[in-house]
Amino acid sequence: MAVLEITSRQFREKQKHVFDLVDKGEEVIIRRGRKQAYILTPIQTEDMQISPKLEKKIQRALQDIKEGKTTTVKTKEELKIFLDSL
Repeated sequence: MAVLEITSRQFREKQKHVFDLVDKGEEVIIRRGRKQAYILTPIQTEDMQISPKLEKKIQRALQDIKEGKTTTVKTKEELKIFLDSL
């Protein structure tokens, strides 16, 4: 599979065609100037929803916060010490 690289102007002119390519599994990179580039990626409905498993993890994390089971790092030195302890 080849990667299609186009300019932002080409994208504007041929949006439907480019979206159709991405929907078929092609990888498209849109260049904006010399230093910026974007990958066009389709998302699925399930990508925008929180799964029950993730919801449980979020609830567990919120409970840990309420119970004070967290670590607060305020300085670079504290961060280094924390990371070294892992």
